[in-house]
Amino acid sequence: MTKFTNVIVRKPGKSLCNGITSAPELGQPIYERAVEEHDDYIAALKQCGVEVTELPALEQYPDSCFVEDPAVITRCGAIITNPGADSRNGEKDEIEPTIRQFFDDEHVAHIVSPGTLDGGDVMMVGDHFFVGRSARTNEEGIRQFIEILESWGLSGSEVPLEEVLHLKTGVNYLEDGNMLVSGEFIDKPDFAEYNKVIVPEDEAYGANCIWVNGTVIVPEGYPTVLAAVQDLGYKTLVVDTSEYRKVDGGLSCLSLRF
Repeated sequence: MTKFTNVIVRKPGKSLCNGITSAPELGQPIYERAVEEHDDYIAALKQCGVEVTELPALEQYPDSCFVEDPAVITRCGAIITNPGADSRNGEKDEIEPTIRQFFDDEHVAHIVSPGTLDGGDVMMVGDHFFVGRSARTNEEGIRQFIEILESWGLSGSEVPLEEVLHLKTGVNYLEDGNMLVSGEFIDKPDFAEYNKVIVPEDEAYGANCIWVNGTVIVPEGYPTVLAAVQDLGYKTLVVDTSEYRKVDGGLSCLSLRF
């Protein structure tokens, strides 16, 4: 069973309202509310018994509070990704010095061009990592990523995406063999061996929950998802992420947990 001791987060900047979005109809994030939600998120993480490293906002990168994308952290080391969106690619250089506070040179690897990879496309299940091939993560990025994993005695496999932005937009592992699945992931053969909890279409955003040391943090406003997670026996905490939803973000995007 995974045990997390550290979490890295980054404060949202006022530029968050200019973040990338596929849902402009939701409106722009309200900065002050986004800060409140972020504070509540950190408080929930601390309740799960982790040490939180909070990085300052980066106004030049509107999406930089989504620290999950520029790095992937495994039990063996960290992989600095090469984010697929041009406006976000520089975030990898901003996160690396913090990553190096926890890992030495031998345990920091890089995805390099022409490979691209977003951490939101990576789902850790024990020592295996599912990697979504998406608009942001390409075949070469996945090849490099799996090569690095295998050099550390870990494994990975590709999951082609058809509809969602990132893999973890629609599927999230809760440990103990349990997995929240929605939309295109309900019938994907990659996940046949897991206990799949099907998230209804009208609560699809709620599939993006995070497991932290036995507690599952659930986004606010998704009662079916919350009840399903509680029925599995997990302690739950609910955090509002509605401002981040406006820029394609959710619970998992906002932290690096290791």
